[in-house]
Amino acid sequence: MRLLIKNGNILSTEGEYKSDIYVEGEKIVAIGKDLDYEADEIVDATGKYVFPGGVDEHVHYGSFGTLDFNTSNAPVVGGTTTIVDFPNQIEGKSIKDSVNAANEKAKDVAMVDYAFHGMVMYPTEDLFDEILTLPDAGISTIKFFMAYKGTPYMVNDDWIFRALQVAKEAGVTVFLHAENGELVSLLQKQLVSEGKTDPIYHAASRPPIVEAEATRRAIYMAELADSPLFFVHVSTKESMEAIRDAYESGLSIYGETCTHYLTLTEESLAKPNFEGAKYVCSPALRKEEHVDALWQAVQKGWLKAVGSDHAANVGGFEVDKKKGIDDFTKIPNGCPSAQDRLALLWTYGVETKKITKEKFVELFATNPAKIVGLYPEKGQIAIGSDADIVIYDPEYRGKITVEHSYHQSDYNTFEGMDMIGRPEKVFLRGQLTAENGKFVGRKGQGKYIKAKPYGLCYDEFKEKEAVDEYAANNLSLQGSVKL
Repeated sequence: MRLLIKNGNILSTEGEYKSDIYVEGEKIVAIGKDLDYEADEIVDATGKYVFPGGVDEHVHYGSFGTLDFNTSNAPVVGGTTTIVDFPNQIEGKSIKDSVNAANEKAKDVAMVDYAFHGMVMYPTEDLFDEILTLPDAGISTIKFFMAYKGTPYMVNDDWIFRALQVAKEAGVTVFLHAENGELVSLLQKQLVSEGKTDPIYHAASRPPIVEAEATRRAIYMAELADSPLFFVHVSTKESMEAIRDAYESGLSIYGETCTHYLTLTEESLAKPNFEGAKYVCSPALRKEEHVDALWQAVQKGWLKAVGSDHAANVGGFEVDKKKGIDDFTKIPNGCPSAQDRLALLWTYGVETKKITKEKFVELFATNPAKIVGLYPEKGQIAIGSDADIVIYDPEYRGKITVEHSYHQSDYNTFEGMDMIGRPEKVFLRGQLTAENGKFVGRKGQGKYIKAKPYGLCYDEFKEKEAVDEYAANNLSLQGSVKL
C-alpha cells in the first residue's frame, strides 16, 4: 500500500509546518513539500491538522471485569492507534504468563496496536528474578497498587520497595497507584455506618490527602531505592506538587493524569437518581482547584502524559453500577473513556489555550510512547516510524454521546460535552481504520508491540548515574595522588 498525504499542517512536539507525507507499506518513508511519488491513494489534507496516532499508556481492557478487546475499535475511532493494557496477574502465574494469557485473548481480535504492562497482585520471591527478565518478553513497565485493601490488588510497601531496587537494574519502570489503602478502607466503613451511602461519599472516602500521603511515601521509597518511579492517574494538586518538587530536586519521579480529572469535578458524583454512580473511579473526581492545577501541570511538563484509564464495565450503568445503589463501596470503579481522549484534550485544552498544539502532541502521543518504550516507532511522524497518522478536521462541531461510542457501555462519562474538531481519517500502519467517527477497519488488525526497557523515566536517571560514576572515579584518582 502506497499512501501520499498532501498539504497537511503537520503537528509535532517542536512546532507546526506544512508538508506532504509518503507511506509505503506500514512505514513513513518521506516527508517534504511537493512530494511527487506514485501512490495507490492520495489524500488532500489542505486545511487539516496531521499528527501522530495517539498512544494511550493507561487502559483496562483485560482487568477489573471490563469489556475485552472486542471493543478496541473505540480508541482508534477517537484517534488513538496504540494502547497499553494492564492485564491482571493470574493467581499462581508469573507476570509473563499473565501477559501471555492476555495476548492470547487480544490477538486476532484487537483493532488497535497494543502492548502490555505487568501488574503485580500475587507477589512471591520469584517476582524479583522475573523483573530482570521482563524486557526480554517485551514488558518494560510493572504496576503496583497501594490501594484496595482486602483485595489482591493492594501490595505492601516492602514488595514495592524491593521491586524498585531490582527494576532499575533491568530498565523496567515501576508504575504506582498511590492511595493510602488503609485510610480509604477505614473511611469507607465509617461513612457507611453513618448511613452515608450515596455516590458522592465515594469522594469523601478518598479525600486528596490519602493520595498525597501515599505519593510522598512512595517518593521516599524511590529515593531510598535510588530508582525511577512513575505515578498513574494523578488527581490532586498536592500529589502533583510532590512529584514536581521531587523531580526538580533531581529525582527521576514522573506522573500522568487522565482526561476525566481534567474535565470533570466531584459535583458529577452528586447527580440525582443515582446518576452519580457513572462517575465513580479511583482516585475520585476532585474540586475545580485541582482541575486547574492539573492543566497547569501538563502544560508546564510537571506531569508527562494524559491517559484515559479506560475501564468500561460489562453491564454498564443498569447492571454493574447499580450493584452499589445502597452502598457506594459496591459501585464498580471505572469510566469508558478511550474513545474521547483526543476530543477532550483538544476541545478543553488546545481550544481554550490551556495547552499548546505542540504540548497536545507530546501528551497524547509522543511522551506516552517514550514512557512505555514504544518510541520512535510510535508517537511521532518521522521517517522510519509506523504510519500511524491522524488527519484532523478542526472545523467539525459536535457532541460526545453514547450513541456514537464504540465501547458498548450503556452510558458515556462525558455525555453531552462539546467536541471541537474530529479525526477525519485515522491510519494504522498505513491502513485507513477510522473515518469521520466510524470504524472502517477490521477485527484483528491490531498488532502486539513489544516494549523496550529504559523508557523516558530513565533518561535523566542514566545521566545521573554517569555523572556519579565519573565523580566517584575522579575522587578515587584524586585520593591516589600523593602531594
